[in-house]
Amino acid sequence: MTLIELDRDAPLDPEPPRRTPPPWRYRHLGLILSAALAMTPGGAALPGGTFWRHLGLIPASAGTDAPIQLAGGRLFTVVSSGQERTLTAWALKPEPYRMWSAALPVSADYDPVSGIFGPVSVRAAGGVLLVTDGPGPTTALDPENGRVRWTSAGRVTTAGDTAFTVDRIFRPGTLYDQESGDPGMLYFSADGQPHTEPPERTEVRGLDLGTGETLWTSSSPGSVTADPVAGSPRAVLVTASERLTLLDAATGRVLREKPLRQVDGTGPSTASVLGDLALVGYQGVNVQLGYDARTLERRWKRSITDDPAPADCTGLLCSRDKAEVSVVDPVSGEPKWFVPAEMSLSARAGYVLLASAETGAPRHLVDPVTAAPLVNLKGWTAPVDGTSDRVLLLRRYERDGGQTFGVVLAGEPEVKVLGLADVHGGVCGGDDRYVVCRDTGGLRVWAYRA
Repeated sequence: MTLIELDRDAPLDPEPPRRTPPPWRYRHLGLILSAALAMTPGGAALPGGTFWRHLGLIPASAGTDAPIQLAGGRLFTVVSSGQERTLTAWALKPEPYRMWSAALPVSADYDPVSGIFGPVSVRAAGGVLLVTDGPGPTTALDPENGRVRWTSAGRVTTAGDTAFTVDRIFRPGTLYDQESGDPGMLYFSADGQPHTEPPERTEVRGLDLGTGETLWTSSSPGSVTADPVAGSPRAVLVTASERLTLLDAATGRVLREKPLRQVDGTGPSTASVLGDLALVGYQGVNVQLGYDARTLERRWKRSITDDPAPADCTGLLCSRDKAEVSVVDPVSGEPKWFVPAEMSLSARAGYVLLASAETGAPRHLVDPVTAAPLVNLKGWTAPVDGTSDRVLLLRRYERDGGQTFGVVLAGEPEVKVLGLADVHGGVCGGDDRYVVCRDTGGLRVWAYRA
Protein backbone atom coordinates (compact mmCIF):
# COMPACT_ATOMS: atom_id res chain seq x y z
CA MET A 1 0.00 0.00 0.00
CA THR A 2 1.36 3.42 -0.94
CA LEU A 3 1.19 6.44 1.37
CA ILE A 4 -0.23 9.33 -0.63
CA GLU A 5 0.65 12.14 1.83
CA LEU A 6 -2.35 14.12 0.64
CA ASP A 7 -1.42 17.43 2.25
CA ARG A 8 -2.91 16.25 5.50
CA ASP A 9 -1.11 16.16 8.84
CA ALA A 10 9.47 -21.52 -23.20
CA PRO A 11 11.87 -22.23 -25.65
CA LEU A 12 15.29 -22.12 -24.04
CA ASP A 13 16.79 -20.11 -26.84
CA PRO A 14 16.33 -16.35 -27.23
CA GLU A 15 14.34 -15.07 -25.78
CA PRO A 16 -8.72 -4.19 20.48
CA PRO A 17 -8.71 -7.74 21.79
CA ARG A 18 -10.86 -9.92 19.66
CA ARG A 19 -12.49 -13.14 20.64
CA THR A 20 -11.19 -16.30 19.05
CA PRO A 21 -13.29 -17.21 15.99
CA PRO A 22 -15.53 -20.24 16.51
CA PRO A 23 -14.20 -23.60 15.25
CA TRP A 24 -16.71 -23.75 12.41
CA ARG A 25 -14.80 -20.92 10.72
CA TYR A 26 -12.02 -23.43 10.04
CA ARG A 27 -14.16 -26.46 9.30
CA HIS A 28 -14.14 -26.15 5.53
CA LEU A 29 -10.40 -25.40 5.50
CA GLY A 30 -9.79 -28.47 7.66
CA LEU A 31 -11.65 -30.59 5.13
CA ILE A 32 -9.62 -29.02 2.34
CA LEU A 33 -6.30 -29.69 4.03
CA SER A 34 -7.32 -33.22 4.97
CA ALA A 35 -8.12 -33.94 1.36
CA ALA A 36 -4.86 -32.38 0.25
CA LEU A 37 -2.86 -34.52 2.66
CA ALA A 38 -4.40 -37.59 1.11
CA MET A 39 -2.76 -36.76 -2.17
CA THR A 40 0.49 -38.27 -3.36
CA PRO A 41 3.31 -36.87 -1.15
CA GLY A 42 5.10 -34.10 -2.94
CA GLY A 43 2.55 -34.07 -5.74
CA ALA A 44 5.44 -35.08 -7.96
CA ALA A 45 4.80 -36.02 -11.54
CA LEU A 46 7.10 -38.30 -13.46
CA PRO A 47 9.90 -36.27 -15.04
CA GLY A 48 9.20 -37.52 -18.53
CA GLY A 49 9.37 -34.77 -21.11
CA THR A 50 11.40 -32.44 -18.88
CA PHE A 51 14.85 -31.07 -19.61
CA TRP A 52 17.50 -30.23 -16.97
CA ARG A 53 21.12 -29.37 -17.71
CA HIS A 54 23.93 -27.74 -15.77
CA LEU A 55 25.33 -24.86 -17.85
CA GLY A 56 28.29 -23.77 -15.75
CA LEU A 57 29.65 -21.52 -13.01
CA ILE A 58 30.01 -17.74 -12.80
CA PRO A 59 32.99 -17.17 -10.46
CA ALA A 60 32.62 -15.36 -7.14
CA SER A 61 34.98 -12.62 -8.37
CA ALA A 62 32.14 -11.42 -10.63
CA GLY A 63 30.24 -10.03 -7.64
CA THR A 64 28.00 -12.99 -6.92
CA ASP A 65 27.28 -11.97 -3.31
CA ALA A 66 24.57 -9.55 -4.49
CA PRO A 67 20.94 -10.73 -4.82
CA ILE A 68 20.35 -13.01 -7.81
CA GLN A 69 19.00 -10.91 -10.68
CA LEU A 70 17.48 -12.51 -13.78
CA ALA A 71 15.87 -10.35 -16.46
CA GLY A 72 15.20 -10.91 -20.14
CA GLY A 73 16.93 -14.31 -20.13
CA ARG A 74 20.18 -12.87 -18.73
CA LEU A 75 21.84 -12.88 -15.34
CA PHE A 76 23.19 -9.71 -13.74
CA THR A 77 25.89 -9.30 -11.10
CA VAL A 78 27.17 -6.22 -9.25
CA VAL A 79 30.71 -5.45 -8.03
CA SER A 80 31.37 -2.58 -5.59
CA SER A 81 34.63 -0.68 -5.19
CA GLY A 82 34.49 2.41 -2.97
CA GLN A 83 31.71 4.61 -4.28
CA GLU A 84 31.71 2.85 -7.64
CA ARG A 85 29.56 -0.10 -8.64
CA THR A 86 29.66 -2.05 -11.87
CA LEU A 87 26.78 -4.02 -13.35
CA THR A 88 27.70 -7.01 -15.53
CA ALA A 89 25.34 -8.85 -17.88
CA TRP A 90 25.88 -12.58 -18.45
CA ALA A 91 24.46 -14.64 -21.29
CA LEU A 92 23.71 -18.15 -19.99
CA LYS A 93 23.84 -20.41 -23.07
CA PRO A 94 25.55 -22.50 -24.22
CA GLU A 95 27.51 -21.75 -21.05
CA PRO A 96 27.66 -18.53 -18.96
CA TYR A 97 29.80 -15.79 -20.51
CA ARG A 98 30.20 -12.07 -19.90
CA MET A 99 28.38 -9.83 -22.39
CA TRP A 100 29.15 -6.35 -21.06
CA SER A 101 29.71 -4.22 -17.95
CA ALA A 102 28.37 -0.75 -17.13
CA ALA A 103 29.04 1.71 -14.30
CA LEU A 104 26.09 2.53 -12.05
CA PRO A 105 25.50 6.09 -10.80
CA VAL A 106 25.85 6.80 -7.07
CA SER A 107 22.37 6.93 -5.57
CA ALA A 108 21.02 9.40 -3.04
CA ASP A 109 20.82 6.73 -0.33
CA TYR A 110 24.52 5.88 -0.48
CA ASP A 111 26.09 6.22 3.02
CA PRO A 112 29.75 7.19 2.57
CA VAL A 113 30.52 6.56 6.27
CA SER A 114 29.38 2.94 6.29
CA GLY A 115 29.85 2.37 2.56
CA ILE A 116 26.35 0.92 2.30
CA PHE A 117 24.47 1.15 -1.00
CA GLY A 118 20.80 0.67 -1.68
CA PRO A 119 19.63 -2.50 -3.48
CA VAL A 120 19.90 -2.67 -7.27
CA SER A 121 16.97 -4.06 -9.27
CA VAL A 122 17.04 -4.94 -12.98
CA ARG A 123 13.89 -5.23 -15.12
CA ALA A 124 13.44 -5.94 -18.82
CA ALA A 125 10.73 -3.80 -20.45
CA GLY A 126 9.99 -2.67 -23.98
CA GLY A 127 13.42 -3.47 -25.41
CA VAL A 128 15.44 -1.81 -22.62
CA LEU A 129 16.80 -2.76 -19.21
CA LEU A 130 15.60 -0.57 -16.35
CA VAL A 131 18.20 -0.51 -13.58
CA THR A 132 17.00 1.12 -10.34
CA ASP A 133 19.28 1.92 -7.44
CA GLY A 134 17.38 2.02 -4.13
CA PRO A 135 14.56 4.59 -4.39
CA GLY A 136 16.23 6.06 -7.50
CA PRO A 137 17.68 6.94 -9.90
CA THR A 138 16.62 4.65 -12.74
CA THR A 139 18.85 4.13 -15.77
CA ALA A 140 17.62 2.63 -19.05
CA LEU A 141 20.35 0.51 -20.70
CA ASP A 142 20.60 -1.12 -24.10
CA PRO A 143 20.32 -4.87 -23.31
CA GLU A 144 22.84 -5.79 -26.03
CA ASN A 145 25.77 -3.58 -25.06
CA GLY A 146 24.94 -1.86 -21.75
CA ARG A 147 25.01 1.65 -23.19
CA VAL A 148 22.91 4.25 -21.40
CA ARG A 149 19.75 5.15 -23.32
CA TRP A 150 18.37 7.63 -20.74
CA THR A 151 18.12 8.28 -17.00
CA SER A 152 15.44 9.37 -14.53
CA ALA A 153 15.95 10.90 -11.07
CA GLY A 154 13.33 8.58 -9.56
CA ARG A 155 11.80 5.15 -9.92
CA VAL A 156 10.22 4.30 -13.27
CA THR A 157 7.04 2.26 -13.74
CA THR A 158 5.89 0.84 -17.06
CA ALA A 159 2.54 0.48 -18.82
CA GLY A 160 2.89 -1.15 -22.24
CA ASP A 161 5.54 0.66 -24.26
CA THR A 162 5.35 3.74 -22.03
CA ALA A 163 7.32 4.46 -18.88
CA PHE A 164 6.05 6.93 -16.35
CA THR A 165 7.50 8.81 -13.39
CA VAL A 166 6.02 10.67 -10.43
CA ASP A 167 7.84 13.89 -9.56
CA ARG A 168 6.79 15.78 -6.41
CA ILE A 169 7.61 19.51 -6.58
CA PHE A 170 8.40 21.14 -3.21
CA ARG A 171 8.55 24.77 -2.15
CA PRO A 172 12.15 26.05 -2.02
CA GLY A 173 13.70 26.00 1.45
CA THR A 174 11.80 22.94 2.71
CA LEU A 175 14.65 20.40 2.36
CA TYR A 176 15.10 18.67 5.73
CA ASP A 177 18.46 19.01 7.48
CA GLN A 178 19.24 15.38 8.27
CA GLU A 179 22.03 16.41 10.65
CA SER A 180 19.57 18.31 12.88
CA GLY A 181 17.48 15.34 13.94
CA ASP A 182 14.47 17.63 14.31
CA PRO A 183 11.16 15.79 14.85
CA GLY A 184 8.16 16.15 12.59
CA MET A 185 6.48 14.76 9.50
CA LEU A 186 8.70 14.27 6.45
CA TYR A 187 7.71 14.13 2.77
CA PHE A 188 9.99 12.51 0.20
CA SER A 189 10.81 13.53 -3.36
CA ALA A 190 11.26 11.10 -6.26
CA ASP A 191 15.00 10.85 -5.55
CA GLY A 192 14.46 10.07 -1.86
CA GLN A 193 15.23 13.52 -0.44
CA PRO A 194 13.19 14.44 2.71
CA HIS A 195 11.23 17.69 2.98
CA THR A 196 9.46 19.32 5.92
CA GLU A 197 6.35 20.32 3.96
CA PRO A 198 4.06 18.46 1.56
CA PRO A 199 4.72 19.03 -2.15
CA GLU A 200 3.10 22.00 -3.83
CA ARG A 201 2.20 19.85 -6.82
CA THR A 202 2.98 16.49 -8.44
CA GLU A 203 3.82 15.90 -12.09
CA VAL A 204 3.17 12.49 -13.64
CA ARG A 205 5.15 12.13 -16.87
CA GLY A 206 4.80 9.56 -19.63
CA LEU A 207 8.11 8.67 -21.30
CA ASP A 208 9.05 6.81 -24.45
CA LEU A 209 10.67 3.59 -23.20
CA GLY A 210 13.29 3.56 -25.93
CA THR A 211 14.47 7.16 -25.76
CA GLY A 212 13.24 8.60 -22.44
CA GLU A 213 11.55 11.44 -24.34
CA THR A 214 8.66 13.02 -22.44
CA LEU A 215 5.41 12.20 -24.28
CA TRP A 216 3.00 13.90 -21.89
CA THR A 217 2.77 15.53 -18.46
CA SER A 218 -0.16 15.59 -16.04
CA SER A 219 0.08 18.04 -13.12
CA SER A 220 -2.01 17.94 -9.92
CA PRO A 221 -1.92 20.04 -6.73
CA GLY A 222 -0.39 18.38 -3.68
CA SER A 223 0.71 14.74 -3.67
CA VAL A 224 -0.67 11.90 -5.80
CA THR A 225 0.08 8.27 -6.60
CA ALA A 226 0.18 6.73 -10.08
CA ASP A 227 -0.28 3.03 -10.86
CA PRO A 228 -0.38 1.10 -14.16
CA VAL A 229 -3.68 -0.49 -15.15
CA ALA A 230 -3.77 -3.48 -17.49
CA GLY A 231 -6.17 -3.80 -20.41
CA SER A 232 -6.69 -1.89 -23.63
CA PRO A 233 -5.67 0.78 -23.94
CA ARG A 234 -2.88 0.61 -21.39
CA ALA A 235 -3.64 3.15 -18.70
CA VAL A 236 -2.32 4.92 -15.61
CA LEU A 237 -4.53 5.54 -12.58
CA VAL A 238 -3.72 8.77 -10.74
CA THR A 239 -5.11 9.04 -7.20
CA ALA A 240 -5.25 12.50 -5.63
CA SER A 241 -6.88 13.71 -2.44
CA GLU A 242 -10.14 14.57 -4.23
CA ARG A 243 -10.36 12.41 -7.35
CA LEU A 244 -9.40 9.34 -9.37
CA THR A 245 -8.17 10.01 -12.90
CA LEU A 246 -7.57 7.32 -15.52
CA LEU A 247 -5.08 8.41 -18.19
CA ASP A 248 -4.20 6.79 -21.50
CA ALA A 249 -0.62 5.59 -20.93
CA ALA A 250 0.50 6.41 -24.46
CA THR A 251 -0.96 9.92 -24.78
CA GLY A 252 -1.86 11.13 -21.28
CA ARG A 253 -5.43 11.75 -22.44
CA VAL A 254 -8.01 11.62 -19.64
CA LEU A 255 -10.15 8.51 -20.16
CA ARG A 256 -12.29 8.78 -17.02
CA GLU A 257 -12.46 10.78 -13.82
CA LYS A 258 -14.31 10.31 -10.55
CA PRO A 259 -14.48 12.50 -7.44
CA LEU A 260 -13.32 11.07 -4.11
CA ARG A 261 -15.39 12.24 -1.17
CA GLN A 262 -14.39 12.29 2.47
CA VAL A 263 -15.47 9.47 4.78
CA ASP A 264 -16.58 10.68 8.22
CA GLY A 265 -14.68 13.91 7.66
CA THR A 266 -11.47 12.12 6.65
CA GLY A 267 -9.84 12.16 3.24
CA PRO A 268 -7.99 9.27 1.55
CA SER A 269 -4.46 8.50 2.70
CA THR A 270 -3.43 5.37 0.78
CA ALA A 271 -3.91 4.07 -2.75
CA SER A 272 -2.85 1.05 -4.81
CA VAL A 273 -3.94 -1.14 -7.72
CA LEU A 274 -4.31 -4.93 -7.46
CA GLY A 275 -5.23 -6.50 -10.78
CA ASP A 276 -8.41 -4.74 -11.96
CA LEU A 277 -9.10 -3.38 -8.47
CA ALA A 278 -8.22 0.12 -7.26
CA LEU A 279 -7.94 0.40 -3.47
CA VAL A 280 -8.34 3.68 -1.59
CA GLY A 281 -7.76 3.69 2.17
CA TYR A 282 -8.90 6.12 4.86
CA GLN A 283 -6.54 5.44 7.77
CA GLY A 284 -8.15 7.87 10.22
CA VAL A 285 -11.45 5.97 10.21
CA ASN A 286 -10.15 2.48 9.24
CA VAL A 287 -12.15 2.28 6.03
CA GLN A 288 -11.16 0.99 2.59
CA LEU A 289 -13.03 1.52 -0.68
CA GLY A 290 -12.69 -0.71 -3.74
CA TYR A 291 -13.16 0.64 -7.28
CA ASP A 292 -13.04 -0.93 -10.71
CA ALA A 293 -9.66 0.30 -11.94
CA ARG A 294 -10.90 0.91 -15.49
CA THR A 295 -14.51 2.09 -15.12
CA LEU A 296 -13.85 3.80 -11.75
CA GLU A 297 -17.21 2.53 -10.49
CA ARG A 298 -17.20 1.83 -6.77
CA ARG A 299 -17.52 -1.86 -5.92
CA TRP A 300 -17.59 -1.91 -2.12
CA LYS A 301 -16.75 -0.31 1.21
CA ARG A 302 -15.34 -2.26 4.12
CA SER A 303 -13.96 -1.70 7.58
CA ILE A 304 -10.29 -2.49 8.13
CA THR A 305 -9.78 -4.40 11.36
CA ASP A 306 -6.37 -5.90 10.64
CA ASP A 307 -3.89 -6.42 13.42
CA PRO A 308 -0.96 -3.99 13.41
CA ALA A 309 1.09 -6.75 11.74
CA PRO A 310 -0.22 -7.01 8.15
CA ALA A 311 -1.30 -10.30 6.70
CA ASP A 312 1.53 -12.26 5.06
CA CYS A 313 -0.24 -12.14 1.73
CA THR A 314 1.31 -11.39 -1.68
CA GLY A 315 -0.70 -10.68 -4.82
CA LEU A 316 -4.03 -11.18 -3.05
CA LEU A 317 -6.45 -8.99 -1.12
CA CYS A 318 -6.36 -10.23 2.47
CA SER A 319 -7.47 -9.27 5.96
CA ARG A 320 -6.08 -10.58 9.22
CA ASP A 321 -7.02 -10.89 12.86
CA LYS A 322 -5.17 -12.73 15.59
CA ALA A 323 -6.28 -16.22 14.61
CA GLU A 324 -6.83 -16.22 10.86
CA VAL A 325 -6.23 -14.60 7.51
CA SER A 326 -9.19 -14.15 5.16
CA VAL A 327 -8.86 -13.90 1.40
CA VAL A 328 -11.19 -11.15 0.24
CA ASP A 329 -13.22 -11.26 -2.99
CA PRO A 330 -12.07 -8.23 -5.05
CA VAL A 331 -15.54 -7.91 -6.63
CA SER A 332 -17.70 -7.93 -3.49
CA GLY A 333 -15.19 -7.03 -0.76
CA GLU A 334 -16.44 -10.02 1.28
CA PRO A 335 -14.22 -12.81 2.66
CA LYS A 336 -14.09 -15.85 0.36
CA TRP A 337 -12.13 -18.31 2.50
CA PHE A 338 -9.88 -18.44 5.55
CA VAL A 339 -6.58 -19.91 6.65
CA PRO A 340 -4.93 -19.97 10.09
CA ALA A 341 -2.77 -16.94 10.83
CA GLU A 342 0.38 -19.07 10.91
CA MET A 343 0.08 -19.58 7.14
CA SER A 344 1.42 -17.23 4.50
CA LEU A 345 -0.26 -16.85 1.11
CA SER A 346 1.07 -15.81 -2.28
CA ALA A 347 -0.34 -15.81 -5.80
CA ARG A 348 1.93 -18.03 -7.91
CA ALA A 349 1.44 -19.33 -11.45
CA GLY A 350 -2.33 -18.76 -11.31
CA TYR A 351 -2.74 -20.56 -7.98
CA VAL A 352 -2.35 -19.69 -4.29
CA LEU A 353 0.67 -21.08 -2.49
CA LEU A 354 0.10 -21.79 1.21
CA ALA A 355 3.30 -21.93 3.23
CA SER A 356 4.47 -21.80 6.83
CA ALA A 357 4.75 -18.14 7.84
CA GLU A 358 7.53 -19.11 10.27
CA THR A 359 9.76 -21.27 8.08
CA GLY A 360 8.55 -20.50 4.55
CA ALA A 361 8.14 -24.22 3.82
CA PRO A 362 5.41 -24.80 1.19
CA ARG A 363 2.36 -26.77 2.29
CA HIS A 364 -0.31 -26.76 -0.42
CA LEU A 365 -1.29 -25.26 -3.73
CA VAL A 366 -4.99 -24.30 -3.82
CA ASP A 367 -7.55 -22.80 -6.19
CA PRO A 368 -7.61 -18.99 -5.71
CA VAL A 369 -11.43 -18.77 -5.89
CA THR A 370 -12.61 -21.80 -3.93
CA ALA A 371 -9.48 -22.86 -1.97
CA ALA A 372 -10.01 -26.36 -3.37
CA PRO A 373 -6.81 -28.39 -2.90
CA LEU A 374 -4.77 -28.93 -6.04
CA VAL A 375 -1.32 -30.14 -4.98
CA ASN A 376 0.11 -31.36 -1.68
CA LEU A 377 3.62 -29.89 -1.38
CA LYS A 378 4.69 -31.81 1.70
CA GLY A 379 8.33 -32.78 1.36
CA TRP A 380 9.41 -29.74 -0.61
CA THR A 381 11.74 -27.44 1.33
CA ALA A 382 11.04 -24.01 -0.13
CA PRO A 383 9.82 -22.10 -3.17
CA VAL A 384 12.50 -20.56 -5.34
CA ASP A 385 12.47 -16.78 -5.68
CA GLY A 386 11.45 -16.08 -9.26
CA THR A 387 10.87 -13.38 -11.82
CA SER A 388 8.19 -15.21 -13.81
CA ASP A 389 4.45 -15.20 -13.07
CA ARG A 390 3.99 -18.29 -15.25
CA VAL A 391 5.83 -20.83 -13.12
CA LEU A 392 6.36 -21.83 -9.49
CA LEU A 393 9.81 -23.30 -8.86
CA LEU A 394 10.38 -25.55 -5.83
CA ARG A 395 13.39 -27.19 -4.24
CA ARG A 396 14.00 -29.86 -1.60
CA TYR A 397 17.10 -31.06 0.19
CA GLU A 398 18.13 -34.67 -0.36
CA ARG A 399 19.55 -36.87 2.40
CA ASP A 400 22.54 -37.89 0.34
CA GLY A 401 23.37 -34.27 -0.55
CA GLY A 402 22.34 -31.78 -3.17
CA GLN A 403 18.88 -30.46 -3.97
CA THR A 404 16.07 -31.60 -6.24
CA PHE A 405 14.19 -28.96 -8.20
CA GLY A 406 10.61 -29.08 -9.47
CA VAL A 407 8.26 -26.75 -11.31
CA VAL A 408 4.50 -26.08 -11.44
CA LEU A 409 3.31 -24.53 -14.69
CA ALA A 410 0.31 -22.24 -15.03
CA GLY A 411 -2.72 -24.34 -15.98
CA GLU A 412 -1.03 -27.60 -14.95
CA PRO A 413 -1.53 -28.19 -11.19
CA GLU A 414 1.20 -30.79 -10.66
CA VAL A 415 4.86 -30.70 -9.70
CA LYS A 416 7.13 -31.79 -12.52
CA VAL A 417 10.47 -32.97 -11.18
CA LEU A 418 13.29 -31.31 -13.11
CA GLY A 419 16.44 -32.87 -11.68
CA LEU A 420 19.13 -32.93 -9.03
CA ALA A 421 21.62 -30.10 -8.48
CA ASP A 422 24.90 -30.67 -6.68
CA VAL A 423 24.54 -27.54 -4.56
CA HIS A 424 24.30 -27.47 -0.78
CA GLY A 425 22.29 -24.69 0.90
CA GLY A 426 22.64 -21.18 -0.38
CA VAL A 427 20.23 -18.84 -2.11
CA CYS A 428 18.57 -19.75 -5.40
CA GLY A 429 16.57 -17.80 -7.96
CA GLY A 430 14.94 -18.61 -11.25
CA ASP A 431 12.64 -17.72 -14.10
CA ASP A 432 10.80 -19.76 -16.74
CA ARG A 433 14.07 -21.00 -18.33
CA TYR A 434 16.86 -20.98 -15.74
CA VAL A 435 17.68 -21.80 -12.13
CA VAL A 436 20.62 -20.05 -10.47
CA CYS A 437 22.07 -20.97 -7.06
CA ARG A 438 24.83 -19.38 -5.00
CA ASP A 439 27.55 -21.89 -4.14
CA THR A 440 30.98 -21.62 -2.53
CA GLY A 441 32.61 -20.99 -5.91
CA GLY A 442 30.10 -18.47 -7.25
CA LEU A 443 26.79 -18.80 -9.09
CA ARG A 444 25.84 -22.14 -10.65
CA VAL A 445 23.37 -22.08 -13.54
CA TRP A 446 20.97 -24.74 -14.86
CA ALA A 447 18.66 -24.63 -17.86
CA TYR A 448 15.30 -26.38 -17.77
CA ARG A 449 12.17 -27.04 -19.78
CA ALA A 450 8.96 -28.74 -18.66
